[in-house]
Amino acid sequence: MSDIHIRVDGVNKVFGAEGREMVALQDISLNIPRGQFTCLLGPSGCGKSTLLNAVAGFAPPSSGVIVVDGRPVTGPGPERGMVFQEYALFPWMTVEQNIRFGLEIKRVPAAVITQRVDDLLRLLSLADFRARYPKDLSGGMRQRVAIARVLALDSPILLMDEPFGALDALTRRNLQDELLRLWGEMKKTILFVTHSIEEAIYLADRIVVMTYRPGTVKRDLLVELPRPRDPADPAFNLLKRELGQLVMEEQQRHHHDELRMAAVD
Repeated sequence: MSDIHIRVDGVNKVFGAEGREMVALQDISLNIPRGQFTCLLGPSGCGKSTLLNAVAGFAPPSSGVIVVDGRPVTGPGPERGMVFQEYALFPWMTVEQNIRFGLEIKRVPAAVITQRVDDLLRLLSLADFRARYPKDLSGGMRQRVAIARVLALDSPILLMDEPFGALDALTRRNLQDELLRLWGEMKKTILFVTHSIEEAIYLADRIVVMTYRPGTVKRDLLVELPRPRDPADPAFNLLKRELGQLVMEEQQRHHHDELRMAAVD
């Protein structure tokens, strides 16, 4: 089995009809090793979520190829689990029913479902909330349920689209620590989209900084800080300043582009 779990090779993505085309991704190539935690970092409009959706199989590239475990991606697949910023829970189902749902669709034996759900409820500190409905949970608890539902399917790849972006700072840090713990135990390959520089440094083995439209790879770097990482550490802040400069350049390009478009209108 190859050590390269996800291969993105010369991917381009164009939206719109001829004459009014918008190039979202341009010549993206990445090799993501098995078990690596990779963050896609950049400002709004840089194509982070577009690339993630292409890897998920939701939005195929206009050209180029995405390969997972040696097989080209032609659509969604069970080896890729997706966690969205919006919790995407069924409001009429309890916490336990939400987590069980995908397993029941796959016709997993009942005893296996019960054991797996019980394990995840315990791992994610949800056992006391198993009979609650999403409306009765905080944002952080809902996101725990969303993560548990994806983990229940035991996909070797987790694709996460700003999953903690709507949460308060304390809840966000708690869930970041929870995710790192689960990643350490389960050895998943994680591709994680964020616009938070601190979050990317705190979580990732590797950070891929993307340019504002068209989205290309501006910088691809390994984070060599030891874990657990301390945001107050001078080395952490040195890297934060370096990445901040890269992202700020792209935000300024975004701002200039908006001003140009407003002048045209």
